[in-house]
Amino acid sequence: MRSGIHPEYGKLVANCSCGNVIETRSTNTQTLHLDVCSSCHPFYTGKQKVVDTGGRIERFNRRFSARSTKK
Repeated sequence: MRSGIHPEYGKLVANCSCGNVIETRSTNTQTLHLDVCSSCHPFYTGKQKVVDTGGRIERFNRRFSARSTKK
């Protein structure tokens, strides 16, 4: 490998609005300010709300459930 062509990796600190601090390595060594992270995002915390408008989820499950049982 040639020397002098690879980027320098340094410490990156990402601060979330919930107070979580994530330390990682990156070529960008400035501090990042995040709106959401894996500690506060509804998808990862299990607090996500599924909005079923017009029975679309039920219609999807009815339509494709027969395919998953057949082999």
